[in-house]
Order: sequence, then C-alpha cells, then structure tokens
Amino acid sequence: MTYPRPQLKRAAWRDLSGPWACAFTDARTPARVTFDQQITVPYAPESPRSGLNDPTPHPVTWYRHDLTLNADETPAEGERLLLHFGAVDWDAQVWVNGHWVGGHQGGYTPFALDITDALDGPELRVEVRAADDHADMGQPRGKQDWLPEGTGHGIWYPRTSGIWQSVWLERVPAVRLLGVRWTPDVASLSLTLTATVSPEAVGGRLALKLSMNGDILADEAYTLTGTTLTRTVSLPDPGIDDARDLLLWTPEHPQLIDATLTITDASGTVQDTVESYTALRSVGQDGGHFLLNGRPYYLRLALDQGYWPEGGMTATSEELRADVEIARKLGFNGVRKHQKIESPTWLEWCDRVGLLVWEELPSAYAFTPRSVSQLTNTWLEAIERDYSHPCIVAWVPFNESWGVPDLPLKPEQQQLVQGLYSLTRSLDTTRPAIGNDGWEHVVGDLLTIHDYAADPQVILSRYGRRDVLGTTLEDYRSAGRRLTLPGYDPAGKPVILSEFGGIAFNVDGTQGWGYSEATDEAGFQARYEALMAAIHDCTLLAGFCYTQLTDTYQEINGLTSLARDPKADVTALSAATRGKPVDAGNPLGYHRRWLARLDTEPVPG
Repeated sequence: MTYPRPQLKRAAWRDLSGPWACAFTDARTPARVTFDQQITVPYAPESPRSGLNDPTPHPVTWYRHDLTLNADETPAEGERLLLHFGAVDWDAQVWVNGHWVGGHQGGYTPFALDITDALDGPELRVEVRAADDHADMGQPRGKQDWLPEGTGHGIWYPRTSGIWQSVWLERVPAVRLLGVRWTPDVASLSLTLTATVSPEAVGGRLALKLSMNGDILADEAYTLTGTTLTRTVSLPDPGIDDARDLLLWTPEHPQLIDATLTITDASGTVQDTVESYTALRSVGQDGGHFLLNGRPYYLRLALDQGYWPEGGMTATSEELRADVEIARKLGFNGVRKHQKIESPTWLEWCDRVGLLVWEELPSAYAFTPRSVSQLTNTWLEAIERDYSHPCIVAWVPFNESWGVPDLPLKPEQQQLVQGLYSLTRSLDTTRPAIGNDGWEHVVGDLLTIHDYAADPQVILSRYGRRDVLGTTLEDYRSAGRRLTLPGYDPAGKPVILSEFGGIAFNVDGTQGWGYSEATDEAGFQARYEALMAAIHDCTLLAGFCYTQLTDTYQEINGLTSLARDPKADVTALSAATRGKPVDAGNPLGYHRRWLARLDTEPVPG
C-alpha cells in the first residue's frame, strides 16, 4: 500500500483497507444499526470492487470495522492516535468504541480525527455513518449522476457514495509537525517552507534537510517560536542556465527535491520526523504564452475523468501510475482532471513521472447560499491539500457555468465566479486560475475555449491566427454561449482550446456517443491525425486539451477504452498529439539528461 499522504510521511501507520461490515439504514446512531452486509473499503458501494455493485440510491451507508492494535500502533504517554479518511461522500460521522469522535462534510477532501481518548485497550471498533443525498443539486458532485437509477446519463456517470479513498491509522507524537507548504521561486533558485506545528512543539527546534539525487542541498535548523514557521532556503546557484536546468522540474525532466523535517524538544530529544518532497518549478503567462520556468511552454493536455470499470472513482496505486504513463505515451504533457479532486497518490505519480495537472472543483448545479458555502469549503480544503504538488499548474473553480447557469444575467453569480477566482489567487499567487472554463469568462488568467467542431478547417478558421481572435470571440457561440462577458479583457492572455475533439469509436461493444464518430480503427486514427494537424497549425493557441483520455461509460470518445486499451497504434497517436515523430526508445518524451538518470535510477514504484 502506498502511503496515502505523500508529502507528509511518517513511519508508524496502518492501512485499514479491506472488508468492513456495512448496512443501508438511516439510523442516527450505531447502536440502532444491524450490520448485515460486507463491503470492501475504500470502494464505493456502487462499484464492482466493493463487492456490492449496488447502484440503488441509499441515503445513508453505515460502516463498521473491528481491529486490534499491536504494540507499535498503541500510543504511549505523550503520543496520539489519528484516524484518517481520504474522502467520504458526503456527510461523515464517526464513532470509535461507541464514542462519537467527530465528523466532516465534503465528498472530495480529507479529514483526520484524534481518537486517543476513545481508546480502551488494544481493541478498536470504528463505525461511520455516511449520508449522501443523490438528488441534492447544490452539493458539489462533479460528474456523479443524480437520477434515481444512478447508472449514468448524458455526460454524467455512476454515483459514488460513502468511503471512496483511503482509511488509515497513524500514531503520532504530541510534539509534531501538522503540515508543510512548499513555495518554489525559480528566479531566485529558492524554496519557501511554511511549517505548522502542534502547540506542544513551541520552544523546540525544526531541522530541515534538502537533498537531490542523494546530494545535500541544504541542512538548517530553526527555533520554533510559534505554531507557524516560514523560512526561505536559497539553493546553490551554478550560475549558468545549462546547469540551472538540472535543478528544475518539467514533464520532460521531473526532478524532485527530497526533504526530511525533524522536530526536537527543548532538551534536544527527537520528537517527530517527517519525509516530504518538493521541486523548483514556476508557472506564468506573458505575451499570449503559457510559461513554465520562465519560458514559453506549449500545453498538450487530455481531459481526464478519473473513472475505472471495477473501482468507479477509486483506483489502486498501480492503476493511477498507469494512467499517468499512458497519457505521456499518447504524447500529452498534462491533463485536466475533470470535475474530480483526485487521490494524492495520483498527484504523486504526476510529480514523479512528470505530468502537468489542471485541478478542477467538482461542480454543484444549483445556485443557492448553501451551495456557495459548500463549494467554497471544498475548494479551500482542496487547495490546502494540494498546494505543494509541483505537477499542478492551474486551478479551475468553475466549468461551463455549471452551478452558475444564469451567469450573463445575474450579478450574484458573476460575483461568485469572481470571488472564487480571487480567493484562489489570494491563497496561491504562483499559479494561474481560470474563473469559468470554456465560455462566459468574467475573470481569469487564461482564455479557455470549448469547441467541438469536427471539421479541422473550421478549427483553423477560428484559431489559426491571432488576428482572428476578435472575430471568434464576437461571432462564435460555444453551446450557444458567448465566450466572454462584458468586462473581461482577453488582451495578452494565453488562448487554450481546453475542450475539443471527442471522436467516438466503439471498440468493446459499449453503447455510447461522442461529438463525431469513426467506424473503424483506421478512420479513428485518420480523424485524430487530421484534427491534431489543424491544432498544431493554429498559431493563436498556447495549448490544447483533447476530449478525452479514456472512454467513460457511455462517453466512448476516449483515446483508450474504459479498460485502458488504446483504440489505435499508440506511437501514431502520440506523433499526432506531439505534432512530430516519436522516438521509439523514449516513448514518454523525456529530456536526454533524464533518460540518462533513469538508466541508473528508475522512478520509484
């Protein structure tokens, strides 16, 4: 099992995946529940891997798990035991040994509970009440179906309810690190660490060791005068770009910097040790270009929905890694993770293998004060969890005016888009944010457009040259919607065709649809090659995002099936994506220096 929190790792933890007892009942307390079924955690009951494969809308799912702590897991004097949940959809309430220990609302973000005071010996009983109203349109749900059948319709997919990410125990010292936040600055070759510690740690020392490929870059220690410490570490500057590039993270050279953080108390005794990582990587925009590490970088993204045939929204570490690698093999240097906040394990693979990520807030569909609050809370927690991942290069609070359906007409909906954009930039000034991806832009750092024209010549006519942008913005209506609203200034912004393509090709008998259709492999490949050739001829564009990486249930417009079987020759598809031939010995498109390193040090598994 991969450690579920990759940038804050400790040695003492226990994975609770596996069989749990469960029940479908709206009881309010565990004493009133008869646990009459079994489920495999962390798979949602709607998924085959859960063992239930039950699409029936159950408003409440109850879980129970009994375990015995071994000596290494039992907290000693001055230690605590934490119970972590990666994500529970939607409202989770938790009991340990019959004692209510806390709860959380939000279906995509993690929470942890201190269960130490509920312990009574080594025997542990964990019970969870997960409530999820499938018909609540104000709840941030992403692509989850709301119809009673729950099996998917249109562009929406089977529901996910209850526990769907890792559950795990962690024994921690009272004097400990609570969180780390890494902010890189490529221009000054520096890293800023913001560390949050427990009140018991104040007065002690925090030691930081940074290393790259085993070589020490920094070894420093600081006195903890409060619960938050911020320090900037300057890295050795070789003074010439050719050598500086070896320090930088890109998809072609995904160089990470390892970090060890150690807290000692006032007497110098080690209390807590945490392993983390970061990278030197900057993102920006200038003169219509998207910039990576201060240089123009053309975005070749795929729309990635993050569903699997057996696990639904949940996948193993091996499956997550395979998705990152197939995206690279198909010629993409990034993905837009669509309407889902993906597992941190997937983000770690994007960091390590090298894949850019646009992170997107799962939409609500009704606009109400409650939906505004829930969207904001979910987004705050997502940014806090994922801020330090170098792979993330853009934040996307809204998609296609979902949840703000009257955006051109209602000032309050425009204010929400502007507000979440500004909130995002207040929390992270280092990455661009897109207010409303696709159309009806009121604010944002990138001009992103959705256009499913099947004819390559139409794409060329709309985006072939920068001097046609004004005409396209004035005349083209994506799904009948204006691309920009009054007050939005597109001048100088990078233009990204952030959804297009969607060529349907049925390879496994799944009935479904796409935005155009091919009837055989040769036709599918030819359509893709022609469309991509037009895209690469569009000098207006700073990048693209093709729909989509994989089939997703009834949407059969992926480059692979839902089972991840490519629909045409991968090398040919990759060449079309890249706009140039593929080196057969370098299918992921790495820089020669990174290839040389991989010859002696493979990406960790």
